[in-house]
Amino acid sequence: MEYSLDNQFFEALEGAQVQEGSLHVSGSIRKAVGFFELQLHTTGTIRIPCDRCLDLMDQPIEADLRLVIKLGDTYAEDDDIITVEEHDAVLNIAWFIYESIILAVPIQHVHQPGDCNDAMMRVLEQHSAARSSDADAREIDPRWSALLKLKEKS
Repeated sequence: MEYSLDNQFFEALEGAQVQEGSLHVSGSIRKAVGFFELQLHTTGTIRIPCDRCLDLMDQPIEADLRLVIKLGDTYAEDDDIITVEEHDAVLNIAWFIYESIILAVPIQHVHQPGDCNDAMMRVLEQHSAARSSDADAREIDPRWSALLKLKEKS
């Protein structure tokens, strides 16, 4: 099975934080005794805000998803085992794919050096400089002054 995901995929998901992207999902289903095993591999790019300048940036994504699906009396999700009602026997995997994409996003996502918004970087530098000068101007706690003397000796 093969899917191409674009902005419409993200817009159709209620509560999705990511709204833009272009991804390719390929997968397979294996039937075993009492369950089905679904394996999906997702590659592509999503557009998310840069942590530094807040402009949108392209974030490459590569994610793998493995689900075990079995038929039962009621719908249930236990870790990677999904129980689907036997008389319904339909499972919408869109949210599972979305979750695997989101989990593949690195904790810190920033533009390549030099690609951040120049105006935002200037504002950030001004505030960083102001913060560091405030720290220098603060009086040092006398309990730590002995440590400063040790630092000066080395």
